[in-house]
Amino acid sequence: MSAEAEPRPETFDGVFIGVEVDEAVAADVELAKKLEEICPVDIFSASGVGGGVRVVRENLDECVLCELCIQAAPPGTVRVKKLYDGTELRRES
Repeated sequence: MSAEAEPRPETFDGVFIGVEVDEAVAADVELAKKLEEICPVDIFSASGVGGGVRVVRENLDECVLCELCIQAAPPGTVRVKKLYDGTELRRES
């Protein structure tokens, strides 16, 4: 009997900022559109596989830590990591 693997987050790192998006929500077309619309520095695009979330790596370090992406996504599914101090922004349920 094999256990199903838990979805793993996709991690994208810039120099100063990293973003993790859980696989479970990365394929959500509606969430991808919402993230693309609300991010003021265009870190998210709705041009991923099947119209899902794609992180625009070259824009990661433009993040202004506004937390709009974190608030738009289900709790715990989008995390913004501050690579310069080891902390992260996330919303818990």
